[in-house]
Amino acid sequence: MGTDTVRAQAADEVAERRREQRGWYFYDWACSVYSTSVLTVFLGPYLTAVAKHAADADGFVHPLGIPVRAGSFFAYTVSASVILSILVMPMAGALDDRTGRKKPLLAAAAYLGAAATTGMFFLDGDRYLLGGLLLIVANASVAVSMVLYNSYLPQIAPPEERDAVSSRGWAFGYAAGALVLVANLILFTAHDTFGVSESTAVRICLASAGVWWGAFTLVPLKRLRDRRTSPAGTASVHGWRQLAATVRNMRDKPLTLAFLLAYLVYNDGIQTVISQASVYGSEELGLGQSTLIVAVLLVQVLAVGGALGMGRLARAYGAKRTILGSLVAWIVTLCAGYFLPAGEPAFFFVLAAGIGLVLGGSQALSRSLFSHLVPSGKEAEYFSAYEMSDRGMSWLGPLLFGLTYQLTGSYRDAIISLVAFFVIGFVLLARVPVRQAVRDAGNPVPDRI
Repeated sequence: MGTDTVRAQAADEVAERRREQRGWYFYDWACSVYSTSVLTVFLGPYLTAVAKHAADADGFVHPLGIPVRAGSFFAYTVSASVILSILVMPMAGALDDRTGRKKPLLAAAAYLGAAATTGMFFLDGDRYLLGGLLLIVANASVAVSMVLYNSYLPQIAPPEERDAVSSRGWAFGYAAGALVLVANLILFTAHDTFGVSESTAVRICLASAGVWWGAFTLVPLKRLRDRRTSPAGTASVHGWRQLAATVRNMRDKPLTLAFLLAYLVYNDGIQTVISQASVYGSEELGLGQSTLIVAVLLVQVLAVGGALGMGRLARAYGAKRTILGSLVAWIVTLCAGYFLPAGEPAFFFVLAAGIGLVLGGSQALSRSLFSHLVPSGKEAEYFSAYEMSDRGMSWLGPLLFGLTYQLTGSYRDAIISLVAFFVIGFVLLARVPVRQAVRDAGNPVPDRI
């Protein structure tokens, strides 16, 4: 084979890889709007208001006959969504690794979640149970889809590109979130001009996130391709058995398991801040919905630059050191949040800016760092365990947040309780020798990690 032919083939492979990477970015663009518009901005305060409307004279609702303070219902529902996620995510990872049919599984999870989100348009009156059910389905669906989405990363990007590719994916997601939030802000603040009530405007914003999610999922489904990474076999539905085998396999790679434990802890804190910040702002600080939208929009805009900027820092100082620095920033931000005065939007905007600068980078670099610790051919299987840490196991934070509020009646106590996740996560991550972990996984060690 001539030199020109080899070069042409290499160029074609690079072009195909770039095409897949661009398609991969668009799933972040598609589903991140759910995380921002629905989970972070609108659903928490709105579902809390619906639950309070349905509450008894003591401020309690009674799902399944269990007395729950209405202000804790949203946090408990987020935790409940994790239980469903835990049941289905291992099955998705096992099914993918055994069949190589990643795209159909991704499509099924994405469109189930998009349908549940679109159905939130019908959440009005005292239908808090409907809201809880749709949230559980949508949260579980996005978790399953992210198992499959993340498992593409080591297949479409060589080791030296993964920090940059992962960071661009997060940046795409935050850019989409910012764009849609601008439209949400216009609709919400000018709802009278559009001839709709404030409640209807919120429900339109919720449902539009589902439409956006479904529409833009078409791009990655067109550009990504399936790969068989393990021998053909019966597509077992015993996902938990596969997950147990994965954990047993990780015993032979204790450093990968150690990183996963550290990530499980500090990411639990990150996910809880994302999901509960709007409730804290509206219920404890007395801020209006428009202020919350602007604050989250600020987070989205700064998170784009933050994700890309932390990607550059990782190239200079390594992903581990950069993540550790971001965890210190999270601790400082939460402590500052505890002392925020009520009714002062300017201080809340400063807090939002701090979150935005570290949010995207800490998540993007964690994903790319973990991809180096995954043995070849075990991508979906290991990323199933990773996603259980990312979303599926992130139930302790919302549960702690809800319980703290239920016991104390103070959202300030609830928010400061989350500091523990970042402190413990920092200590656990600092103890992981990541270069040795990469070697133990059988992968080449990047110059900076």
